[in-house]
Amino acid sequence: MGKPNIREQMLAKTADLKPASSMPREAVEDGVARPAESASLQTAPGLGVALTTAQLRIQELEKSGATSQIKVAEISPNPWQPRRTFNQQKMSELAASIRTAGLMQPIVVRRVKSDYQIVAGERRWRAHQMLEMTHIKAIVIEVPDSDMAGLALTENMTRDDLADYEIAISIKRAEKEFPNRTRLAEFIGKNRTELYRYLSFDSLPEFIRNDLNLEPHVLGASAAEDIVSALKKTGDAGQKTAKELWPQVKSGDLTQTRFVKLISQSGSAESRIDGAARNIDKFFSGKTQAGNITKDSSGLTIKIRPGMLTDDQEKQMRELLARFFSMGQKS
Repeated sequence: MGKPNIREQMLAKTADLKPASSMPREAVEDGVARPAESASLQTAPGLGVALTTAQLRIQELEKSGATSQIKVAEISPNPWQPRRTFNQQKMSELAASIRTAGLMQPIVVRRVKSDYQIVAGERRWRAHQMLEMTHIKAIVIEVPDSDMAGLALTENMTRDDLADYEIAISIKRAEKEFPNRTRLAEFIGKNRTELYRYLSFDSLPEFIRNDLNLEPHVLGASAAEDIVSALKKTGDAGQKTAKELWPQVKSGDLTQTRFVKLISQSGSAESRIDGAARNIDKFFSGKTQAGNITKDSSGLTIKIRPGMLTDDQEKQMRELLARFFSMGQKS
């Protein structure tokens, strides 16, 4: 009987998970697991075990000297990589570190026909591209297609800068590698309620998902779940309202809470009146939009973008409003 592949090892390691309170937190940087300095608790025990399992295999190959110098141009990203955006400042810092000290840890790749595909270490590979380096140190391992999504999930799930939408993509792509969603939830250290919250992104309208592919941080998992729930209850009317108002959510002119409320009301007579009477006026400071004034059946809302008012201007505006309503009471 052959040696279990990485996916089988991951499933075996997560079969009997301990409670999160009994597991130490592990710091993860670019796919490398390290002991934590603090006594805080790991919230994803299955993830920590799986990540360590994969790293041990890679470290064994690394110690044996099984590294190669591979042409940067012959490498392509992991197609299961969930990340849609890479922080340019952090990428520049990584590139500067590599330029000064060299690559401290090889990337991990698999052979695909005559080229290579990244298993772990895309940021390091992109940094080499930024530096216009022709070769990169890499470990070549055999990984079937069925393992790639799981490995991408372990490398990315613990990153603070990964958007909920990007995590959701990674979870969705890895889902087929688990016998059921209960095991998948255990693997990522979430309960089923939290798991379904992430999976709700998949039920959003295509026009929202298209924008999230470009700007994944626009919407969190809780808001996505609320939007999907509202759309299920309101049908075509909700879809129409969502499509009309989504650009305002994306630009920050409409709160996500208000967006969900308007979708929920879209099938009612009140909402139709509200929609017909809604009036939004934008105002600018030079060429920059400073805010907007929205009037509908619920009232008049003035929204000013952060940083557009000085402390003195804000004080004057508050005093003006106070005087205005004080004069109204006297009359």
